[in-house]
Amino acid sequence: MSRITRRALGFAALAGLVLVSAAPSIAVAQEKVVRMGYQKVGAFALLKAHGILEERVKPLGYTVTWKEFPGGPQLLEGVKAGVVDFAHSGDAPPIFAQAAGAPLLYIGYVPDGPKSEAILVPKDSPIKTVADLKGKKIGLNKGSNVHYLLVRALDKAGLEYADVELVFLPPADGRAGFEKGVIDAWVIWEPYRTAAEISLGARTLTDGTGLVSNNDFFFVAKPFAQAHPQMVDVVLGSTRDVFAQAAKDIPGTAKTFSAAAGFPVTVLEATLSHRGFDVRPINSEVIDEQQRIADTFKEIGLIPVTIKVSDAVHKSGS
Repeated sequence: MSRITRRALGFAALAGLVLVSAAPSIAVAQEKVVRMGYQKVGAFALLKAHGILEERVKPLGYTVTWKEFPGGPQLLEGVKAGVVDFAHSGDAPPIFAQAAGAPLLYIGYVPDGPKSEAILVPKDSPIKTVADLKGKKIGLNKGSNVHYLLVRALDKAGLEYADVELVFLPPADGRAGFEKGVIDAWVIWEPYRTAAEISLGARTLTDGTGLVSNNDFFFVAKPFAQAHPQMVDVVLGSTRDVFAQAAKDIPGTAKTFSAAAGFPVTVLEATLSHRGFDVRPINSEVIDEQQRIADTFKEIGLIPVTIKVSDAVHKSGS
């Protein structure tokens, strides 16, 4: 084989590798589909229920698909795996996701409120304070917003993170474990919290008041944002509008969520009464707060690397 032939084959192989590696990006750029990831209760669930997003993207030649996830960590794993383009979660999941290399970008947030998550114990439990959790089994969804609540609550009570035994359970399994006594306490968000209080008589050791802000964030996958920048504003604008409508009709919103998520209307009305509906742009104060969470998680060994949250913020027009 001549040197020229070998060189030609080498160039051909290199070109093939380039084409293969570029294929996912090309597909994202060419496919006019908005893949939405959502949880049972939240702004994106309302978007799905009301069909607002479909109406707004149709004139632009886009279609919408929906995929449900049990919690924020699983949803952001969907972003990393390239399964969804848009996602939402509490404050802790994006920290773990960014540390794991997920190509996510923050695009907005809702101040969900510290009362929307709590540490629960059974009604007859001898546990009376957070300090009493030492040596106990605590169930939570690994990497979720309540993970940070637990860290902050333990610290305030003078306990170390290693002083408790963690049992990582998604919400449905957490509820089952709580009912059966497999775990001594359950750290959970709404509406699971209120449902457990009403139906099981669960007691709240503490909610997030004075400990966490508990913001709810919206994200876009970076490859999608680069290929379809106009869709970021469309999705965020639709989210803002559907939440503005929801805030004006709590009973109606509770009925919508009840039909979609299976929670009683009374539970959802109580849940919605103390959460935020104001969709806001990402600002420096929120970024700084997220950075404090990231630094805390790195310090106690929950993430293996130091991350810079500001690197994962979407820049309008970028």
